[in-house]
Amino acid sequence: MLKRLSLAAAALGLTTLPAFAHLNPEEHGSFMAGVSHPFFGADHILAMVAVGIWASQIAFARNDRTALWIVPAAFVGTMAVGFLMAVYGIDLPFVEPAILASVIGLGLLVAMAARLPTAAAAAVVGAFALFHGHAHGGELGSAGALQFGVGFLIATAILHAAGIALGLGIARFGSVASRTVGALTAIAGLSLAFGG
Repeated sequence: MLKRLSLAAAALGLTTLPAFAHLNPEEHGSFMAGVSHPFFGADHILAMVAVGIWASQIAFARNDRTALWIVPAAFVGTMAVGFLMAVYGIDLPFVEPAILASVIGLGLLVAMAARLPTAAAAAVVGAFALFHGHAHGGELGSAGALQFGVGFLIATAILHAAGIALGLGIARFGSVASRTVGALTAIAGLSLAFGG
């Protein structure tokens, strides 16, 4: 049991990359600034990887491999809508609290191995994604919207793919491993929300 918990903690640690500053669009181009953007904050990384892990849990539990692409695609698509809302000046309340809630909520869904139907899971992640996309649009700065948007959508898909790979990889160790990763994600979300 301790070995499994240690493995799960190590796997989660590998998914939380160190944060680095946003690339300056004037120096690196708007596309590369967009690609770097999701990797800037632990909240984005944790939520996006958790989406992939949860999709893999649903696919495994329901024997429905379509969840592996429908759930992440719902996140990416709805995030694009949130981004466009911000670019066109449509306000969305409670963006930062909703992003932190997404980390906690997605972590808990993974920890509980919630077996929602694929469409319901897509709706849940889509609701969270709207706020992530709005935050990206609100932080556009001098980047060109189209190039920046395409860049961060690709980076988000990469993080989802990493979560799927992690979820499928740790599934070999039983449900305790993936549930532990989910619990650690939720705890990390709580520490981001109340840590300072």
